[in-house]
Amino acid sequence: MSFKDVIVIFTEARGAASRLAVAVEIAKLDAAHLIGLYVAPPITMFAGGIPYSGNVDEFKALEQIEAQARAEARTAAQGVETQLGDAASRAGLSSEWRYLEADPTATAVLHTRHADLAVTGQNDPEYVSTAPHLVESLLLGAGRPVLVVPYAGRFGVVGRNVLVSWTATREAARAVNDAMPILAKAEKVTVLSINAPDQAAGGPAIPGADISLHLARHGVTAEASATVSHEIDVGNTLLSRAADFGSDLIVMGGYGHSRQREFILGGVTRTLLEQMTVPVLMSH
Repeated sequence: MSFKDVIVIFTEARGAASRLAVAVEIAKLDAAHLIGLYVAPPITMFAGGIPYSGNVDEFKALEQIEAQARAEARTAAQGVETQLGDAASRAGLSSEWRYLEADPTATAVLHTRHADLAVTGQNDPEYVSTAPHLVESLLLGAGRPVLVVPYAGRFGVVGRNVLVSWTATREAARAVNDAMPILAKAEKVTVLSINAPDQAAGGPAIPGADISLHLARHGVTAEASATVSHEIDVGNTLLSRAADFGSDLIVMGGYGHSRQREFILGGVTRTLLEQMTVPVLMSH
């Protein structure tokens, strides 16, 4: 099992360097083909709430504003394209570049369905995103694992010391399977169970032992660990333990569902998406 193509998604140039560094590190594991997708939202002044009286001069002015906005978007994308090409070349990876002016979320979901893994970024709370629900849409709609990179920090080393959040659910099982190309080459894998039911409640004698045995059959040496969250919630407990272990990647199931256009995420998933300190690979 290996990644043959990794798609890294951009909707703006901000944060591109750290996101690209993670994508390259993962692609290098199996010499995967690296795809850069930059999606700029449609730029239409006439549909953007700007009053328009029909005056010819006003029409020309709006046309110029549109053209300038498109040129700025393309310039930003070209800078990221250069970064991706240079990084892929240094890593000895094949690559391609895709630039589209379209709905960022729907376009990213569609393109991700034709790759093994999507790499994208956490929303930066200090900026208004052009695709605020991109991660949720990919997680719930693309049918592929999504690796989310924190908006702050640099992560040149990813996948050597992996923390697996294990809950014996469908989503967690999916995440472990999807992350197997990374786990198989990791130097250390820790399977962490938080608040697992004890034997009296029908839980396993050693939480995480069964999935660790499964991983061992795939050549992955994993250490099972268990903890109980008392004063802090499960999401923050997971982040705290990741710091304790020195983990450079968290693997976990992504929980939630969509109702029309409203995304309802589980508490742990939302906590990780909002407060992540290391890259997180999620599967649904």
